[in-house]
Amino acid sequence: MAYTEAGKRAVAKYSAKAYDSILLRVKKGEREKIQAHAESKGLSLNKYIQQLIEQDMGKMD
Repeated sequence: MAYTEAGKRAVAKYSAKAYDSILLRVKKGEREKIQAHAESKGLSLNKYIQQLIEQDMGKMD
């Protein structure tokens, strides 16, 4: 199902209110390698990075 313009605006408004963004830069080609590794673990790229940070900070559930 495609988003309507109103739906897109609502999602963007919620995301801006509920989440902070962090820009991560990697060398060309590394993103695909990292994403493939995350998917091999059944995770999205975002969730994989979040879990790595949480582990390093000692906040794993």
